[in-house]
Amino acid sequence: MNVFRRFNGDGVKTLQFYGQVLGFGDVGAIGGVSRYQVGPSQLKFTRAGANAKFTRGGIHDAAGVRLWTMWFADEAVLTKRFETHGLAAPSFKTVDGIRSALVADPDGEWVQLVIAPGAAKETYGRLEIGIAANDPEKSRAFYRAFVGLEELAPVKDPVIGVTKYPFRNGSTTISVWATPGPKPTNRSLAGIQYVVKPVDPIWALAQERGIQVETPLGETMPGLVTTWLLDPDQVTNYFAEIRPRQRPAQTAAAPTQ
Repeated sequence: MNVFRRFNGDGVKTLQFYGQVLGFGDVGAIGGVSRYQVGPSQLKFTRAGANAKFTRGGIHDAAGVRLWTMWFADEAVLTKRFETHGLAAPSFKTVDGIRSALVADPDGEWVQLVIAPGAAKETYGRLEIGIAANDPEKSRAFYRAFVGLEELAPVKDPVIGVTKYPFRNGSTTISVWATPGPKPTNRSLAGIQYVVKPVDPIWALAQERGIQVETPLGETMPGLVTTWLLDPDQVTNYFAEIRPRQRPAQTAAAPTQ
């Protein structure tokens, strides 16, 4: 699983924030998509369309993807990188034995930084995607029964003041919580990418269950077959299958005379 976000602010500052400030490895851009490695997953960034408008504000001001959570070993080193890049130092607090800070990235989207010194190496490859849902039961059913993720026990989050319903896939967790009343959605702002094989049955199941379609099944570039679907809060769920590229048939040479 990878996650992605479209930015419509200062793209250079947004990419510097995730690459240089947070310190995730830049694995290069492909087709205008900038990519940064977090454990086995990637953060992907592209520029939003010229007419795209998103609801920013606080974590509870919109539905959809509202928070990315990452883990770090050294608070002092991370804080120094913020200051070196002219950013305010994160305000870390310890709540229920966990030390973390909430910060907004240069595009106005929220990130939670969790400090876990001396943890196992795989801890720093974890990624949590926080989704605020207008109808959490519909969203939970989508990720459990359609996407097929493992649903864990609910967790009370004292930092953002919600009960989260987590779904796990390897090192990545999708956490769903209820919005405080109906909130606007941010279609095309952010989403989740699943690298799958094969993708055709997912498309068939989406049609059978009436899942909202952003982009139908098709070959988006040679060797890449995808479908882009939407969860109940307009979060893109992008399923991609990488297929062997077919080599052009060789034309037999004409016999020499």
